[in-house]
Amino acid sequence: MHISSVQWLLLLAVPVMQVILLGILIKRKIRSSSPMFFNFAVFGVLVVILQISLLPKVSPIQYFYLYWTIEALSAILAFAVIYEVFVNVLKPYSALIDFSKMLFWWAAGFLLLASVLTALASTATTTAGKICAAVVLFERVVQLMLCGLLLLLLSFESRLGLSWRSHGMSIALGMGVYSALNLGMSFMFDHFPMWKTQMNIANTVLSLGIFAMWQINFLLPEPQRRNVQDSPTRLIFQRWNDALSGGSSVDIAFSSADSFIPGVEKAVERVLARKMVQ
Repeated sequence: MHISSVQWLLLLAVPVMQVILLGILIKRKIRSSSPMFFNFAVFGVLVVILQISLLPKVSPIQYFYLYWTIEALSAILAFAVIYEVFVNVLKPYSALIDFSKMLFWWAAGFLLLASVLTALASTATTTAGKICAAVVLFERVVQLMLCGLLLLLLSFESRLGLSWRSHGMSIALGMGVYSALNLGMSFMFDHFPMWKTQMNIANTVLSLGIFAMWQINFLLPEPQRRNVQDSPTRLIFQRWNDALSGGSSVDIAFSSADSFIPGVEKAVERVLARKMVQ
C-alpha cells in the first residue's frame, strides 16, 4: 500500500509527541500522583523503541506473538489507568473508594474469565486465532469502560468539584475520546474498507491532538479541587458514602459470595432512605 509523505510525517510525529509527553511527566514528577498513567506513557515509548530496533529483525511468527503481547499489555495498562482515575475522582469519599476498589477487582476477574472463554469458544482452529479473539475482546471491553468513565465524568464533573484542567479529567477525556473513535473505526473498517486510508489519517491526527492536550495540561499547574463536602446539596455520591460508612463497606468487602448481593441491596436501601429523609 502506498503511503504519502503526509502520512509518513504524521506517523513519525506520534513517537516524537510520546517522547515529549514522557519528558514532561518526568519533569513535573507526575509519577507520584498518577503512577499508572506514567507507566502507560513509559510503555508507549518502549513500544516505539522496540518497533524501531527489534521488529524489522524478527520472523513473522515472532512478530505475531510480540504484537499481540503488546496489545494485551496495553489493554491491561489502560484498565489500570481507569482504576487510577476513578479512585482519584472519588478521593473525598473514602468509603465509596473501598467499595469501588472491590468492584474493579470483580470486573478484572470477569474480563479475564470472559477472554479465556472467548478464546476457548472461538471458531478459529489455530492457537493464534484463539489468542487474537481473546485479546480483541479484552481490548473492546476496556475501551467501552473508558467511554463509560468519560460519560460519568461528563455527567458529574461540576457536582464532584472537578475541573477539566485537572490531570485525572484530562487523562479520562483523552483516553475516552480515543477509545470511542477506535470502537467506531472498527465498525467502519468492516463496512467501509474503501475509507481505510482516510480513517487511519484521522486516527493519527486525533492521537497527536490528544498528546498535545496532555502536554499542555501537565505543563500548567493543576487547579485546586473545589470542596463539595460542604455543599448544601446532598449528592448521590455523598449519600452512598454515608451509607457505606455506616458499616456496610467493610461487611460488603469481606463478605462471602453468597452474601455479596444482599449486602449491596442493604446499602442501596440505606441510600434511598437517606434521600427520602432529605
